[in-house]
Amino acid sequence: MFGGLTEKLTNAFKKFRNKGKLTEADVREGMREVKLALLEADVNFKVVKDFVKAVTERAVGAEVLESLLPAQQIVKIVNEELIKLMGGEAPKINISPKPPTVIMMVGLQGAGKTTHSAKLAAYYKKKGKNPLLVACDVYRPAAVDQLKIVGEAVGVPVFSMGTKLSPVEIARAGVEHAKKNGFDMVFIDTAGRLHIDEELMAELVNIKEATSPMEILLTVDAMLGQDAVNVAKTFNDLLDITGVVLTKMDGDTRGGAALSIKYITGKPIKFVGTGEKLDALELFHPDRMASRILGMGDVLSLIEKAEEAYDRKNAEELERKMREQTFTLEDFLEQLHQLKKMGNLDQLISMIPGAGSLKDVQVDEKQMVRIEAIILSMTKKERTYPEIINGSRRKRIANGSGTSVEDVNKLLKQFEQMKKMMKQLTSGGKRRGKMRFPF
Repeated sequence: MFGGLTEKLTNAFKKFRNKGKLTEADVREGMREVKLALLEADVNFKVVKDFVKAVTERAVGAEVLESLLPAQQIVKIVNEELIKLMGGEAPKINISPKPPTVIMMVGLQGAGKTTHSAKLAAYYKKKGKNPLLVACDVYRPAAVDQLKIVGEAVGVPVFSMGTKLSPVEIARAGVEHAKKNGFDMVFIDTAGRLHIDEELMAELVNIKEATSPMEILLTVDAMLGQDAVNVAKTFNDLLDITGVVLTKMDGDTRGGAALSIKYITGKPIKFVGTGEKLDALELFHPDRMASRILGMGDVLSLIEKAEEAYDRKNAEELERKMREQTFTLEDFLEQLHQLKKMGNLDQLISMIPGAGSLKDVQVDEKQMVRIEAIILSMTKKERTYPEIINGSRRKRIANGSGTSVEDVNKLLKQFEQMKKMMKQLTSGGKRRGKMRFPF
């Protein structure tokens, strides 16, 4: 996410750091690099122009030029202006005081609208809501079946009436069904097209009038860059959307859509899709996103993901075992499972402040699978007392896990190193050297 933009901005800021005092000419030269970085990230030209102007006006003022640490002041200003550009505070979904809260999902085909309808329903189900999905895409082959499949996967019921009735009738009936059966949130999955046309927009307007939604959320593919902004503007002009769900943020996105949509449409990004899994959805926090873009990490999101994945009692038990030096391969396997629940490892690493610039942080998810297979091929006694694993046992474990004896040896060696490191940490010792993961 934003890898290229982050790297280019970091290089631009290096020019400021190499100088003790900055002149106005230094600032303007550095801002030219920032401007190029944003344009290459497919940020809308008007957005770039106004952003660079705002940062430059602040940066050539006394707060920077007379500062003892001018480079840090400029990064601070860029961070603040990025947050402002993306909307300031994290927006929330408006909940109706009189249930159900109707949320209309709109967008073009292929943006992930159906999947993200289910993701949002699952998100609010975890918050204690009782959501209902309504299948109103009667045109795309198997769209209704797709919604039923993802609905079942997240444990949210789907209201459907086949493909013979009009989407307006189905939407209206779905809301009535929710009222009668105690559903307090309704997510209407509407039809999309490969392009915007009059027929599509007229139908969406009719659904809006029939259901009076609290929210109209536009699902947009982040990888479209400036085209995503154009799509958002058109939908907003015709439907007056309330917010945007930006999908495929885990892909090779350059950041243009995330940085431009709020400025161009006036409507906030409310959620971002960060992967294919049905729990890969995050609230959009402008301040946290700005921090990621500038390579400063996102500790709050990392903590939230850890809190969701980790059981408090298990965490306390793990801490005790680490302190008492009784940590086993069984415990290590459990930590791998917990880590996998937190999501994509590369994304997690990017949330650690400064980790984006560390070349020695190595993550290989395939290696995690091999490690898991090796440990699962051990007996319970071997996981608890790895020192008993002799040559014949190592050969048996390698055969059972589809790996080599060398792989087994490597894991056992790394586990011993990890235990030594834990001993140093729990006894107040310090570890130096490269930062490496055992997977």
